[in-house]
Amino acid sequence: MSDMITADLVDLDLSADTKEAAARALAERMVALGRVTDLDGFLADVAAREAQMPTGLDGGIGIPHCRSEHVTEPTLAFGRSADGIDFGAADGPADLIFLIAAPAGADDAHLTILSSLARQLMNTEFTDALRAVGDATAAAALIRGDEPGEPAEAGSEDPVASAGAASPAAATVTDDTDSADETADAAERPFRIVAVTSCPTGIAHTYMAAESLENAGREAGVEVTVEPQGSAGFTRVDPSVIAAADAVIFAHDVPVREKERFAGKPTVDVGVKAGINRPAELIAEVREKAARGEITSGSAPATPVERSGDAGEGYGTKLRKWLMSGVSYMVPFVAAGGLLIALGFAIGGYKVDKAPSVMDHFMWAQADSWAALLFQIGGVAFGFLVPVLAGYIAYGMADRPGLVPGFVGGSIALTINAGFLGGLAAGLIAGGVVIAIQKVNIPAALRGIMPVVVIPLISSAIVGFLMFVVIGKPIAEAQKGMTDWLNGLSGSNAILLGALLGLMMCFDLGGPVNKVAYTFATAGIAVSNPSDSAMKIMAAVMAAGMVPPLAMALATTVRGKLFTHTERENGKAAWVLGASFISEGAIPFAAADPLRVIPASMAGGAITGALSMAFDTTLRAPHGGIFVVPLIGNPLLYLVAIAAGVCVTTALVVVLKGMRKPAPGAAPGSGEAAAQSAEAKQPVAA
Repeated sequence: MSDMITADLVDLDLSADTKEAAARALAERMVALGRVTDLDGFLADVAAREAQMPTGLDGGIGIPHCRSEHVTEPTLAFGRSADGIDFGAADGPADLIFLIAAPAGADDAHLTILSSLARQLMNTEFTDALRAVGDATAAAALIRGDEPGEPAEAGSEDPVASAGAASPAAATVTDDTDSADETADAAERPFRIVAVTSCPTGIAHTYMAAESLENAGREAGVEVTVEPQGSAGFTRVDPSVIAAADAVIFAHDVPVREKERFAGKPTVDVGVKAGINRPAELIAEVREKAARGEITSGSAPATPVERSGDAGEGYGTKLRKWLMSGVSYMVPFVAAGGLLIALGFAIGGYKVDKAPSVMDHFMWAQADSWAALLFQIGGVAFGFLVPVLAGYIAYGMADRPGLVPGFVGGSIALTINAGFLGGLAAGLIAGGVVIAIQKVNIPAALRGIMPVVVIPLISSAIVGFLMFVVIGKPIAEAQKGMTDWLNGLSGSNAILLGALLGLMMCFDLGGPVNKVAYTFATAGIAVSNPSDSAMKIMAAVMAAGMVPPLAMALATTVRGKLFTHTERENGKAAWVLGASFISEGAIPFAAADPLRVIPASMAGGAITGALSMAFDTTLRAPHGGIFVVPLIGNPLLYLVAIAAGVCVTTALVVVLKGMRKPAPGAAPGSGEAAAQSAEAKQPVAA
């Protein structure tokens, strides 16, 4: 660690009063030593990491960190604040602040050293020594591990000694009874827990949670084996250790890799900060589950959109995650099927839907046959929409056991004409039924067949009964009523709906509100012969979604002085993203300056949506942006609507940014939020 921190990277009198100011003060020291090449770009990456999850920890510690392309070598800066700085910890401000900067391609050895520091922060003697140290040189030496008499305790790692030997491998804590366990009766051996920790960056919280769980296990007389899944990879816990474990703890903010290895055991599933802040509670909770015989029948819940939060996470948040799971898997089917159908109409005309099956009639040299082929393939793809929606909502709730009843329920929704609403209901019901079944105490002899036989059988029967007999007909009537209402929209009502959809598309730029509007539109055209009203809604939604990135691109072109260099570079990419109907292209601008960019985008989006409806433009394709304009009804007026919204948003952004007062000492043309300009680069937004 000698090359990672020096006295020049230590500030024992950190005067910053916000976490942003603290990060900037420490980062400036890195810049002065040539460790960071672009201060604003690096701080934006720090802010992006902070936006994923606050980096404050109980015990007065703040540990902002990130990987960044602007870092030349792994670097650690330390600051000590007399008044404390709020980093989002539950117990109050942090007085010890560690800024960790890792290059985008940091090697395993460097990441191992940083993970060793993270473990040391769980040692109260180490943090007490840092609070008492009197000069920067001594503080740097203490952190490096070269100070004689460095505080340590049994089981904690020395940062220097572990630099060559430590790895992100599984670390086991025992109470010195391993040899005795081999011959001891099962009732006398310690309770055994296997745990997995992980965080988005995989540098700090992953290893701090591991250390915290190990320490808590030692104090409780429990044998804990931890598998930290960090940035430098991970070493799998030996299968025999997992088999012998009495319970499992997942403390993670990214999906646990190879989670199925831990199936069939009492499980506690929480966010990584819970593993750091309340390890004793987690151990007690999982022991109680084991005592009750509460067994996970299959692999514990984990979906692509699920990020386990604190215990107090509300049902509203969970419901949004479940629904977005279904929508995220449905959208590719919408895009593929919709574009194929649209191309079929473009090549074969509006009578292509009356063409005979290409199985019976296909002429290689006739354009009409190819048009019919595209149309019929698209129709098949559309046939999966509702089952996929329902199946992956259930998956979001109950993992793989929810897929079978979810798909069955979604198919029934299609059969009884319950449509999109029926798919939503079927998915939620299927997930709930599977969760209820998994909570039943199952005899050990039956656990092996639960995921593949018992759960699919019982859950599909229950979901099918409810959809066919109980709720299917009312939902089908509601679906018909909504369709009739859309078909009856005209005049001012249609224009107001277009404005509302435009506002929603531009509110969070690819977030939940944006997806609600988009899903509403795609559900209307997800049939072989959609109504004119449904196609008008789809046109309005796509047009409005193109406005924010195109407007940001135009604004950075006409008034580049109002934007940072990074934002101007993002503006070049935003031309293509906006033209392709990727609203997320405006996220870097909205993240850096939300109070100016988002309202301006919403204003332009509302105008575009309203004009699109007023011009009676229609769209059969659910995606494609400027590239499907030939498939749009009234294409010239459609482009006029988009241009009007782009001009309005651009003008508002330029005016609002022009009124902004520059920060003291800021260079001309630099925004006060420049440090966050890359906060929501596309990978983070995803």
